[in-house]
Amino acid sequence: MKKTVIDAADIRILCALQQHGPLSKIKLSELVNLSPTPCWVRYTRLKEAGLIRGYHADIALNQIANASKVVVTVSLKEHQKSAFERFERYINQVDEIIECIATGGGVDYVLKVVTPNLSAFQQVMDDLLAAELGVERYMTYITTREVKSTQLNLACLMIDKRR
Repeated sequence: MKKTVIDAADIRILCALQQHGPLSKIKLSELVNLSPTPCWVRYTRLKEAGLIRGYHADIALNQIANASKVVVTVSLKEHQKSAFERFERYINQVDEIIECIATGGGVDYVLKVVTPNLSAFQQVMDDLLAAELGVERYMTYITTREVKSTQLNLACLMIDKRR
């Protein structure tokens, strides 16, 4: 996949949007220290390039509902493209599975599942197994407390520390 080339001003724009969400033309330009029109041109280019996928509120779930958060590792029996695609299609339809990453190494996927309670979590897993997706094994890890949950510090990622 071709990477979009961005510079320090683009990174400042992305960081401001990541931290504050949608901003007016004036406020964004103030935060990133650019005049409004060039700032908005850059913002539009970044958006059209698909770098800004949306805006999300960081909800303090524990203050409004009880929830069980479970991390699940999944290994599939078969490792053909069709097996991965079938599994991923299913996962994308399950609202309780809020995150799924494909991994290399010992397991094929790591899922983050949020349900109202452990019984509801077990139903999600029972349904997954009943769908006959070729799951060889899965391991569950119940979250006891959230130690860190944050947005990526884009500025740190973009620094090439090898120089």
